[in-house]
Amino acid sequence: MKIAAAYIRVSTDDQIEYSPASQLEKIREYAQRNGYILPQEYIFADEGLSGRHTEKRPEFNRMIGIAKQKPKPFDAILLWKFSRFARNREDSIVYKSMLRKQCGIDVISISENIGDDKMSILIEAMIEAMDEYYSINLAEEVKRGMNEKVNRGEAITIPSFGYDIKNGMYVPNAEATPVVQEIFNDFLDGIGMRAIAAKLNDRGLRTRRGNLFENRTVEYILKNPVYIGKLRWTPDRKSRETFDISDTMIVDGRHEAIIDMATWQAVQRKLSSSPKVKYMRSSSPVEPFMLQGLVRCSNCGSTLCMSAKHSSLQCHAYAHGRCKISHSITIKKINKMLIESIEKSALTGICKININLKSTTVNNSQSIINTIARERKRLERIKDAYENGLYTLDEFRIKHSEIDSKIALLEGELAEKPDKDPYAERRKLNDKSLDIIPALKSSSTPEEEKSCLIKSFIEKIIFYRAACDLDIFLYS
Repeated sequence: MKIAAAYIRVSTDDQIEYSPASQLEKIREYAQRNGYILPQEYIFADEGLSGRHTEKRPEFNRMIGIAKQKPKPFDAILLWKFSRFARNREDSIVYKSMLRKQCGIDVISISENIGDDKMSILIEAMIEAMDEYYSINLAEEVKRGMNEKVNRGEAITIPSFGYDIKNGMYVPNAEATPVVQEIFNDFLDGIGMRAIAAKLNDRGLRTRRGNLFENRTVEYILKNPVYIGKLRWTPDRKSRETFDISDTMIVDGRHEAIIDMATWQAVQRKLSSSPKVKYMRSSSPVEPFMLQGLVRCSNCGSTLCMSAKHSSLQCHAYAHGRCKISHSITIKKINKMLIESIEKSALTGICKININLKSTTVNNSQSIINTIARERKRLERIKDAYENGLYTLDEFRIKHSEIDSKIALLEGELAEKPDKDPYAERRKLNDKSLDIIPALKSSSTPEEEKSCLIKSFIEKIIFYRAACDLDIFLYS
């Protein structure tokens, strides 16, 4: 019995001949002709996504993760065409090589019969090269067409907040236009970007994409020349903060301005004379610190990140205008609070410390339960294979007996697992925390090392600003 997975991808809605349904239908027909069973749980589909980069394809990444399991869950991945797998030769080579050599899983194009001799290697490489050329050439043609539309003053992207798009033109939105004008006027009146964002959120207003307003959303609106009848376009833009690069185009649009030139110029002067805002990013702090990534806001649950001055922490969502309660605290103070809490808990046991027992026993037990569930699914697939004529009765009985025996052994092992003593876990954690306190207090210990020590037994920390208190969650 051979088990197969199917991977399906379409990048645009106009690819009728390569729609998900038609791709899956052809893959099912191929699987039936070639003796593969295609379970529903092994059908992966990324719809409306480019094949240029794998990191933006969640189902592709989920498929690769499942393929790495032991024993291997399926024997082959079936595709409509190799271009569905990747249009980037580097990604294609890396993932196909990993699947074939490390996992023993073939990647098969059902519509591109390349054979299985040594010439097939060259043919497959040529197909992948042609797919990548097509993808790059298409991107260049699209970029060229967009540049021409911008030069004509025509809309090329979704409309900015405050506009709708009709017949390829931006038109003011009657409800959102006054909000844009209010943002410009409030900023000139001395209201900060974070305060403007908070005010808009409190009124239930949302951005064009339905998200909460942030201070950087407000800044983007204040810097967007679309509101004075212009179009701004950067062909090689990597993010919306890079509008000052050399190939940025600003041309006259064919739409109505909703901000007068005097207001626009006054705002730009004020922006240029104001200190540049440094936005905190929880994923990439300016420099390492002991509690990096561990402290959470008690109001919204967001991570507390290092401030621009590197001396304090602040709720990431509050800094962007999404949380209403400031959780600012100096790094020195919260470090001291944590160390004192750990010492007090270890010595007296009267601190608010919560233990989440992720013990080896619990992990092992869950692993056994998961394995039993997988074996039961194998029994179901074997039954389906027998009913479809892929197994003889004798083969079915032998396979069924093997899996039944394995399940019985696993269930016996699970029954023998002893219960874990939570007090023993508490004592072990207390001993561990006392051992590392000298290193945490020492100024000679690098912050990265302190962070690793803390994370070895602390899962997360909740900071309550009003009470200036901590909730510490440990795991074993």
